[in-house]
Amino acid sequence: MCESFAKDLLAWYDAHARVLPWRISPADRAKGVMPDPYRIWLSEVMLQQTTVAAVKDYFNRFTTRWPDVAALAAAADADVMAEWAGLGYYARARNLLACARAVASAGGFPKTEAGLLALPGVGPYTAAAIAAIAFDLPAVVVDGNVERVTSRIFAMNDPLPAARPKLRDLAAELSPRERPGDYAQAMMDLGATICTPRNPACTICPVFSHCAARRLGIAAELPRKAPKAAKPERAGVVYIARRPSDGAWLIETRPEKGLLGGMPGFPGSDWVAGGAPAHEPPLTADWLTLNGEVRHTFTHFHLSLQVRIARSDAAPRQGEWRADFSPSALPTVMRKAWDLAAPQFHEF
Repeated sequence: MCESFAKDLLAWYDAHARVLPWRISPADRAKGVMPDPYRIWLSEVMLQQTTVAAVKDYFNRFTTRWPDVAALAAAADADVMAEWAGLGYYARARNLLACARAVASAGGFPKTEAGLLALPGVGPYTAAAIAAIAFDLPAVVVDGNVERVTSRIFAMNDPLPAARPKLRDLAAELSPRERPGDYAQAMMDLGATICTPRNPACTICPVFSHCAARRLGIAAELPRKAPKAAKPERAGVVYIARRPSDGAWLIETRPEKGLLGGMPGFPGSDWVAGGAPAHEPPLTADWLTLNGEVRHTFTHFHLSLQVRIARSDAAPRQGEWRADFSPSALPTVMRKAWDLAAPQFHEF
C-alpha cells in the first residue's frame, strides 16, 4: 500500500498544498529550491501545541527581526522572550535561544536526524520534521495530524496515548523514500484540511480508497483516546503596583526554570491547591483587592488569581520598579491580570 498511498497523496499535495510562510511550494521544490532549515526549525518549534493560524504572525515578526540563525543567536534573551509573549509554553523560547546559539557556534544545522536530535530542545518529532522537510531525508514524521490519518487508514482502535509507538510503526510503513519532505507536509495538510478531528471530509479525500476506517464507517471515531483525568485547581494572588513619583511599575522576572521561566510578570504568591497560600505583599501599601479574578488554564492545572493593586513609592521586597514596562511583553496569564487592573488605576 505504501507506494500507491504516497502516490495518491503527493498528487493531491501538488495541487492543493497550503501556502505557508515557512514552506517551499511543491512546484518550486520540484525545480530544486531547498527550504531554509532555520525557517523550518523555527516554524516547527512555534507550532508545538499551537495552531498554524496563531503562529503565522509570530513567525513573520521573528524572521523579519532575526532573519537567520546567527541573528537569533545574538539576540538578547529579554527581546526574544518579549516577542514570544502570548505563544505560551515558554520553555520553548528558552530552548529556542539555546538551540540557535548551539547551531550558530557549529556553523549551521546538522544534516542528519541524529545530529538534529542532539540539539537543545529538539525532540524526535522536530528532528524528523527538519530532516525530512529541510534536507529531504527519509525520516518518519508523526504529529497529531499524522497520528489521526494513520489511525484511520489502518482502522487502529488502540487508544492514545498508549498507541503512539504502534502508530509510529504504521506511519513508517506508509512513508516513502522519495520526496519525504513533501510527503511529510502532505500528511500534515491532509489531517489539517480533510481528515479533520470532527466530520472528516471522506468523500473528497485523495486517499479514501486506502482507508479501512472509511470502509468500516468509523473514521470520525478515530483515533480513540483514553479518558483524561480532571485537571486540578490552583489559586494565588498577584500584586500590581505603580510608583506615583515616576510612573514605574513593579515587575518581577520569573526564575529561568519552571512555569513562565524567564518571563516578566507581577509579584505574587505561590500557586497552590486549596486557595491562595499565606503570603506577604511585595511592598508596604494600601492594597485594593479587585472584584473578579483571573482564570487561566495551563497544561496540567487550572489557575485562578486574585488581583490586588496599589500606588506606592516604597522600596519593594519582591520585584523591581521598571519605567520601561510594556504590557505586550507579558505572558498571557499576566496580561489577563493587567487587563483587569489597568482600568482601575484611573479610578483610585
